[in-house]
Amino acid sequence: MTSLSPQPSKMDKGWDIDQASALSALSRRKLIDQIIKYLSLGAVIFSLSVLAILLIDVLIDGLPVLSWSFLTSFPSRRPADAGLVSALVGTIWVMVLVALFTFPIGVGAGIFLEEFVSDSWFAKVIEINISNLAGVPSIIYGLLGLQVFVRIMFPITQGRSVLSGALTLSLLVLPIVIIATRESLRAIPNSLRQAGYALGATRWQVVRAHILPLAFPGILTGVILALSRAIGETAPLITIGALTYIPFLPELSLRGLQSPFTVLPIQIFNWVSRPQPAFHALAAGGIIVLMVILLMMNSLAIYLRNRFQK
Repeated sequence: MTSLSPQPSKMDKGWDIDQASALSALSRRKLIDQIIKYLSLGAVIFSLSVLAILLIDVLIDGLPVLSWSFLTSFPSRRPADAGLVSALVGTIWVMVLVALFTFPIGVGAGIFLEEFVSDSWFAKVIEINISNLAGVPSIIYGLLGLQVFVRIMFPITQGRSVLSGALTLSLLVLPIVIIATRESLRAIPNSLRQAGYALGATRWQVVRAHILPLAFPGILTGVILALSRAIGETAPLITIGALTYIPFLPELSLRGLQSPFTVLPIQIFNWVSRPQPAFHALAAGGIIVLMVILLMMNSLAIYLRNRFQK
């Protein structure tokens, strides 16, 4: 007579789980999760604390020197008479030129590489090289700008001029703009492109009328953030030989593009390198002015992004 009690199968044996081991593994994972959480929180608190200390130190040293005469005076050997008007105007000059060079070239290259180039090994090689160029140290771009824009193109740029500095910084941020443009275009659903092609539109008509308007907020944000990086760069401009003492303002004309220049980071570097404490206070004031300009540019990026997203 055979027994009617159910016999455990091989599958049932395979799913047997030790309850104690499962609970132990679960508690261990929760412990690791809590450790990672508090380590991340500690990293955030440490970073914000260092930033707050630096900002407080800069504000304490720099706020007393901020005045109208500080913003409208030229650099001087006497700290009481020194100002940063030439560096401020030079920074605005260079940033306007960098935006004029970078926006059409970078956005155009990004659109071409993302929308018009087929997925081939050549396109992948270009993409890898652009990504690598975005990580090249800025002083390398300074050496390239010194040789190409200052020496080889001397008849056009007149050497260490506003035009040479703007072209050098444009090379520095161009890979960032191209990558930001491609990422913004890539985020648009492919179904929109297919719908346009189904209606008989050409590739350019689809890009111009449907893809680019949707991707424009992201592109604009990437361009402005790239300019925010360029405005704080010092190494490439020191490499091409930007002057630290400019007792005049560049003319608002094409001839002014070929005049010598200085910018805020170089002026701050010059004041910090001097031994007198009064110049250190002037450097702190220059840092505050530079931070205000950066905050204004970032605020403009946020405003334009929100406006175009609507």
